[in-house]
Amino acid sequence: MSTSPLVREHPAGTTAEEPSRPDGALRPAVRVEGVSQVFERGAAPVLQGVDLTVAPGEFVCLLGASGCGKSTLLNLIAGLAEPTAGRIEVSARRPALMFQEAALLPWLTAAGNVELALRARGVGRPARREEALRLLHLVNLDGQDGKRVHELSGGMRQRVALARALAQDSSVLLMDEPFAALDAITRDVLHQELTRVWSEQGLSIVFVTHNVREAARLGQRVVLMGSRPGRIVREWQVDIPQPRTIESPGVGSLSAEITRQLHQEISRHGH
Repeated sequence: MSTSPLVREHPAGTTAEEPSRPDGALRPAVRVEGVSQVFERGAAPVLQGVDLTVAPGEFVCLLGASGCGKSTLLNLIAGLAEPTAGRIEVSARRPALMFQEAALLPWLTAAGNVELALRARGVGRPARREEALRLLHLVNLDGQDGKRVHELSGGMRQRVALARALAQDSSVLLMDEPFAALDAITRDVLHQELTRVWSEQGLSIVFVTHNVREAARLGQRVVLMGSRPGRIVREWQVDIPQPRTIESPGVGSLSAEITRQLHQEISRHGH
């Protein structure tokens, strides 16, 4: 996997590669320092003074009410937009992205959609086919490579989207509510698949959600954002061993605690 670092500092707007640490310590997969975002001059900031560090191989769930800036922060980490102020460092030059909509090309097969990401990386045609099949196998879609989008269920489409994200060959995977539109059973199955792939591939994942139980089910750490401006208000280290389920007692008790804190944040914002 690619590990060339990308460092973005603002407002200076320069891009540079940070040298390896002399003490030999592992570089964070993602480091966000003092990041703020204002979309219009004179408007209230969407994000203000956000600090977040994601360790290599860590699964972090970013949680908060709608409109708190979760997706904005994810887009900044991805490099799709530039923050007004602050510093963002990502250990992978090109973080992989997965969104709520699978956004597959309907005229291509499942394998063809995965091959698009491989082609963008410059992988040759014979190797593309072989790698696409390997990735579809990784997400449990053996035998589905020749199917087109209309022949796939919602869960299968998201599996293809995950395979396509993995085809970007990045050690950092950014996910923006990828299972929000799925039914509860399909979502639970994909939770299992994602935790398996994360464990096998050693990925660093930043997973945006507004579903408290989903965050407690998946994350090693849950980070709660407040609103207006978006900022980090609390974190929970999740020590519940995997595999977990939505029904696991530890998931339920942690979800209740997080929900209480979330309600306090929403009430404070409402007042």
